[in-house]
Amino acid sequence: MVQKKRILFIANEMSPYLELTEFAEIINKLAIKSNDNGFEVRCIMPRFGVVNERRHRLHEVVRLSGINVSIDNDDYPLQIKVASLPNARLQVYFLDNEDLFKRKFIFHDEGDKWFDDNGLRTVFYCKGALETVKKFGWPPDVIHCSGWMTGLIPLYLKTVYKKEPVFAHSKCVFTIGQNTFKEKLGSDFLKTANIHATMKEKDLEPYKEANNTALFRGGATYADAITFGAEKVDKKLIEEFGKIRGKKVLSFNAESDLTDYLQLYTDLSK
Repeated sequence: MVQKKRILFIANEMSPYLELTEFAEIINKLAIKSNDNGFEVRCIMPRFGVVNERRHRLHEVVRLSGINVSIDNDDYPLQIKVASLPNARLQVYFLDNEDLFKRKFIFHDEGDKWFDDNGLRTVFYCKGALETVKKFGWPPDVIHCSGWMTGLIPLYLKTVYKKEPVFAHSKCVFTIGQNTFKEKLGSDFLKTANIHATMKEKDLEPYKEANNTALFRGGATYADAITFGAEKVDKKLIEEFGKIRGKKVLSFNAESDLTDYLQLYTDLSK
């Protein structure tokens, strides 16, 4: 019996749990379509405080508890919850932390002020997602990252986690979406994002501006394939990554039935 190819979706947002941009719905459809077409699928997203646990029937995964995510000499407990995607036999895992995610706003407070720790939250989410996959012991053939908050994952896969057996054969797809914030992630973002002594300063060069475009740029730089998930994308990113030698690139197509994504996953997992 041929083993199913495994696809892991790591996203900022996904319908019906959180919809910040139109790509939330596309991720939902991609996960279901991949599952229906013979792939084994799992999904990871943040458990922001606005995600209604009761309505979506989230419950803690006890067997995955006990992970601490170490960042800049501090340990942050990682709580993992799970729900089944409605109308599909798919597991969606939610990463939570009391201090970083249990607030009733996403990236800005009630006065529309940018949270000072959004940079730390991003690093926690990216490292936490990869540590969760290690805990699964579930080697993905393809990891599809979408949303600026996942922008460090392709870098970590190519550096800190490249010798981890669970990621030995993983290929990474990164989706560049529309910019959704104008603030910066702070002057200490690169220091916080440097999660291991083996990482070099030049590894973080694409992220140096510490803004929305920089997170997309970094993710696309280190990914094995790039897709464009919105019509209105930063023009600089279209120029940089619209056609790039050695990488498969999918342009945005509002009329797509998503079979081009399935073909991309198939090609990468060969």
